[in-house]
Amino acid sequence: MTSYHEPAAIGRSVLALDIGGTKLAAGVVREDGTVLSFLTVPTRVEEGPDAALDRLFTLGTSALRAAGVDPADAPRALLGCGIGCGGPLNSVTGTLICPPHLPGWLDIPVTDLARHTYGTPAVLDNDGTAGAAGEWRFGAGRGTRHLVYLTVSTGIGGGFVIDGRTYRGAAGNGGEPGHITVRSEGRLCRSCGRTGCLEAYASGTSIAERARDAVREAAAHGQRTVLAGIPLTELGAADVARAAREGDPLAVLVWQETTDLLAEGLTSLVNLYEPEVVVLGGGVTRSGDQLLAPVREKVAGLAMGPAAAAARIVLATGGDRAGVLGAAAIAFERLTPRRDTEDPGTEAALPSLL
Repeated sequence: MTSYHEPAAIGRSVLALDIGGTKLAAGVVREDGTVLSFLTVPTRVEEGPDAALDRLFTLGTSALRAAGVDPADAPRALLGCGIGCGGPLNSVTGTLICPPHLPGWLDIPVTDLARHTYGTPAVLDNDGTAGAAGEWRFGAGRGTRHLVYLTVSTGIGGGFVIDGRTYRGAAGNGGEPGHITVRSEGRLCRSCGRTGCLEAYASGTSIAERARDAVREAAAHGQRTVLAGIPLTELGAADVARAAREGDPLAVLVWQETTDLLAEGLTSLVNLYEPEVVVLGGGVTRSGDQLLAPVREKVAGLAMGPAAAAARIVLATGGDRAGVLGAAAIAFERLTPRRDTEDPGTEAALPSLL
């Protein structure tokens, strides 16, 4: 378990839980975005949902204590609990339907379980939606009205804030930028089963897969690449980025295709939503300007003039705590009565979502 703690301070707070396929995270977050505690443990999906959920709620209790909140006082001390997780899910009923990264998690009433555990109101949202809300309320999108958020990691997720409101769609799973088509009849997307999705080209998993295919083809034609010195089972997106920086021709081509298609996907989103800011997070963005610079340049050249001029493309600020900050943001948004005269960043969602 890893932990982070700041001295507790006066102000409304929420318990935030983030459910990932690799790790679980929990923290107590104030309304201004101050993280009072932050804890993580492995998910261990192979142990099944009951064990993982028990670990999650125990972690939440530890996060309360680390923030100076007696778990027995949670109903009085907290506004509530926010939970972020990959979908499909039902954000109205608070049910995890069948998240592919959590095998065996079928129709889990996770908000009911959280309410029973902590005695507080609880809300659930897609982790991409939560990430967008977190960057808008606490991070790189603070003070804006229109935001597009992508997390470029193992897969590609994301969410949207439109005119100061988090977008969820009719069934609560709206906002899947990873599954816009960037290459008709292209590579198979392992998440949705369609072909040509952005995720099938620009996610960390897909960058590695494309690099492995390229290494095999190069070997068949007697071509040399530094990537051939890495076992194919261990070759990752970070290796491709590093080799491209060093000028390896094969890696440069793979990386260029990545930035080209990421820019094409973002161009469609920029033209559609005309956001003030596009926020990119996730492990692939650790390459920094190697990714950001060509993507910015291509979007500026491809997008329609007014949309291109309006949109800044920036890196997310949440870091390792992005999931917890996102879960906190949706809790503040959905558990606070709407005041339509509020400034951007403090607006809450409609009560019908509770």
